[in-house]
Amino acid sequence: MKPLRADLHTHTIFSPDSMIEPEEYVRRCVQSGIDCVAVTEHKNIDGALYLGSIAPFRVIVAEEIMTTEGEIIGLFLREPVPAGLSPEETVERIKQQGGLVDIPHPFDPFRHGLGEAAMLRLLPAIDIIEAFNGRIRLSRHNERARRFAIEHDKAMSAGTDAHSPWELGRVCVEMPPFETAAQFLRSLGEGRIEGRRAPRYVYAFSTLEKARRKLGWRRRLPAVPGTVAR
Repeated sequence: MKPLRADLHTHTIFSPDSMIEPEEYVRRCVQSGIDCVAVTEHKNIDGALYLGSIAPFRVIVAEEIMTTEGEIIGLFLREPVPAGLSPEETVERIKQQGGLVDIPHPFDPFRHGLGEAAMLRLLPAIDIIEAFNGRIRLSRHNERARRFAIEHDKAMSAGTDAHSPWELGRVCVEMPPFETAAQFLRSLGEGRIEGRRAPRYVYAFSTLEKARRKLGWRRRLPAVPGTVAR
């Protein structure tokens, strides 16, 4: 079967620092050959649910969760996990849903990486380490994550961490198709990472978007199936 090209860390306008409209997100992915994504919004799963209702490709419902010690991604979620919990409680809530625990940009000191001490405490419950993040400023932080994953026999993911349309398509994992979370984890173990880091100016887009919203400017979010438009 044809392998999937999966971007496993992305954001849309449902995150407060992303400017990617859902329709533009879909267009860019189709254009660049991405046919599987994890939509990892901050503090919600609404973006993933909405993308899943309009995209012609596989969408994994996910969330990037800020814990008391750094960020954790939950994959294959059914409901959001609140921010501000300990890493241990966050992991427990992900697992209660049958989800997978993915640690994004763990060694990036600029963006709330979880760090080695916390990861070693959580090691038995960690399923995946993000070995390539397109927004990492220093390549050595990606390399350190990759080495940690290999040393501790963890599956490796990769993602653009896109917050602007121009980032989509730059990073993917080429992996066998899957249906369930367990199959996804096995497929990821057979995956091959392809990636180019985004230019540093993409951070300006996130900063601008966040500032505009803090000043009261609001994007109209489309209605998620089963909810009302906001």
